[in-house]
Amino acid sequence: TSRSVENGRLRCPGKNRRSAGRVTCDVKRQAEKIHDNRLLRLIEQMLQAGYLEDWVWNETLSGAPQGGVVSPILSNIYLDRLDKFIETVLIPQYTRGASRANNPAYARVRMAAVRARKRGNMTAARELRRQLRGTSSKDPQDPGYRRLRYCRYADDTLLGFAGPKAEAEEIKQRLAQFLRDELKLELNPDKTLVTQARTRAASFLGYEITVQHSATRPSVNGSVALRVPRQVIKAKCTPYLTHGKPERRTELFNRDDLTIISTYGAEYRGLIQYYLLAGDVWRLSRFKWVAQTSMLKTLAAKHRSTVSAMARKYRAKISTPDGPRTCYEASVQRAGRKPLVGRFGEIPLKRQKKAVLQDRPAVRPVARKELITRLRMAKCELCEQIGQVEVHQVRKLADLTESGRPQPLWAQHMAKKRRKTLVVCTRCHEAIHSGQPTAQFTE
Repeated sequence: TSRSVENGRLRCPGKNRRSAGRVTCDVKRQAEKIHDNRLLRLIEQMLQAGYLEDWVWNETLSGAPQGGVVSPILSNIYLDRLDKFIETVLIPQYTRGASRANNPAYARVRMAAVRARKRGNMTAARELRRQLRGTSSKDPQDPGYRRLRYCRYADDTLLGFAGPKAEAEEIKQRLAQFLRDELKLELNPDKTLVTQARTRAASFLGYEITVQHSATRPSVNGSVALRVPRQVIKAKCTPYLTHGKPERRTELFNRDDLTIISTYGAEYRGLIQYYLLAGDVWRLSRFKWVAQTSMLKTLAAKHRSTVSAMARKYRAKISTPDGPRTCYEASVQRAGRKPLVGRFGEIPLKRQKKAVLQDRPAVRPVARKELITRLRMAKCELCEQIGQVEVHQVRKLADLTESGRPQPLWAQHMAKKRRKTLVVCTRCHEAIHSGQPTAQFTE
C-alpha cells in the first residue's frame, strides 16, 4: 500500500494542438449553464478568432488556447461533468474505512520498551523508544482503508490516493476512458504522472506537494506538505543576474527612487505571498538577496554613489505582526494627504498556514515613458509653477558639459539629471532661448 499523488493536464486532439491546456468546447454545451446570449456570442467569436504562431494567423479548428481570458470559464463549465464523475463515482468507490487499523509492530515495540524500563535496562529502553518514533502507530498496509481526494484548477487536476499503486493506475485508466468517451479529451502523457508522494513530489500550481515522513517527529508523518520548487527560485532570480551576479537594471535609471523601490517591492511581495503556504518558504532568501542587491546597485548607479551608502539611506525599521522588522523604504510627502511610501522586504520568510494575497500585481515601468509622466504633472522643473508647460530639448548631453564655459542653471540642472529634455513653463522657455536668467529652482 502506498500514498500516491496523481496530477496532470488535459489536452484536446486536434490539428492546432499548441498547448497541453486545450479543452474542446462548443457553444451549445455552454448554453446549458449560461443563459446570457451576449456572453455566448462573445465566447463563440473568441473560439473562432484563430491564433497567431510566428506572426502567422491560423484558423481555430477546436479547443480554447491556454492563457486566453475566456479559457478558465470554458474549462470550469466543460469539466463540470468530470467533477461530478469523480465526486459521485470514483471517490465513493475508492474510499472506505473509518480509520486505519492499529499496527501490531508498533504495539510490540511499545510493550518491549515498557518491559525494558521496568527491568531497569535504560539503554535498551532508549533504543526501543527511538525505534518506536520511526514506526507508524497505524497499519500502512490496512486493506480496509482507502482515501481518494480531488482538486482541480481550470484544466490542472490533482488526485491524492491512499492505497496501492495498482489501484492508482486503475483510477488513471478510468479517468482517461471517461475523458475520451464522454468529453472527447485525452490526458497529456508527459504531465499525467502517478507519484509516490513520500519519495517524490507532485507539481501543482507552482508548488511541490509531498507527504511527510520523519523518524524524529512522528507527529508530521502522513501529513501533506507544500514546498517551493528549486527551479522556480532559479527562474525568478535570473532577471536580476548578469553573468551569475546581481546587477543594476538600466531601464529604471530615469525613474524616481520611490518608483524603483516600489517596483522591486511589488515583485518581491508578489512572489513571497504566493509561496507563504510552503513549509520551506525560507528558501526564497536567495531570491530576496539577489533582488535586494540589484535594487541597491540600481539606486547607487542612478545617484553615482555606493551600495552601502544607498543601504544606509533607505534602511528603515517598521512594526509588523511578527515584531519590528528591517526593510528598505522611500517616501514622498504630500500636502494635506498621506505620504506615498514604497517598501522592499517587509514580509518575513515565515510560513503562514492561512496566507492571503494583499498586494496588487507588479506593474513594470515601460521604457522611455517618463517624459509623458513629467508633462502630465504640468509643473515647471525650474520655477515649479503649475500651468501650461513646454519641452526644451538639446541634441546631446555633451553640449551641456563643455569645459571652459560657465553653464546657466538650466543646463546644470539637465547635466546633473543626465536628461536631454527639460519640462518648463512658457516664461522660462523663452528665457532659455533668449539667454536671459531663469527662475531659481528647488531640488
